[in-house]
Amino acid sequence: MTIEPLLSLLLFALVSTITPGGATTLATASGAHFGFRRSIPVMGGFAFGLGSMAGAAAAGLSGVLMALPMLQIAMKTLGSLYLIWLAIRIGRSGQPHEAVQMVRPTGFLAGVWMLWHNPKGWAMTMGAAASFAALTESPIRLGILLGLTFCLIAAFSLAVWCLLGQMLGRLLKTAWQWRVVNISLACLLVISIIPMWNE
Repeated sequence: MTIEPLLSLLLFALVSTITPGGATTLATASGAHFGFRRSIPVMGGFAFGLGSMAGAAAAGLSGVLMALPMLQIAMKTLGSLYLIWLAIRIGRSGQPHEAVQMVRPTGFLAGVWMLWHNPKGWAMTMGAAASFAALTESPIRLGILLGLTFCLIAAFSLAVWCLLGQMLGRLLKTAWQWRVVNISLACLLVISIIPMWNE
């Protein structure tokens, strides 16, 4: 394997994971409310979820999901409802010490589930599997390569967003500032649902 295709894969994974979306918005909100350390489980769930999706896509599972429109609709509906519920929790919360609705950060399993419900994530990882299939001679090796790459790069990208959220949390001093940020993050999370339905 030459270095150029591997660099292309790394760049593809970085661009795919660092651009704003539902996971990055939640990582930012978690960092602002709970700090980096307490946000590690949800970030780990997101990263593992994306890495396992990429591995499964290389093994062909995403093709099955893409071939079943009713399953896609069910996944979109459940995923959208879950993200709206999280957005309401974020939007209604106050300053971290006053937050009633967000008493603890989102956990690892919720992060995995959020990633696995998203058909756009499956389409992206399936595209990666098709684009980089020549990097290895077997689907198993491709699955391992894509899984590790997307997991590690997603962990980095989410850590960046979480640290930005933590810095933002330290800058906010008043209840109205927290209200504005919480409502803004909640709106961004709801907006991140729209591309899922515009396919």
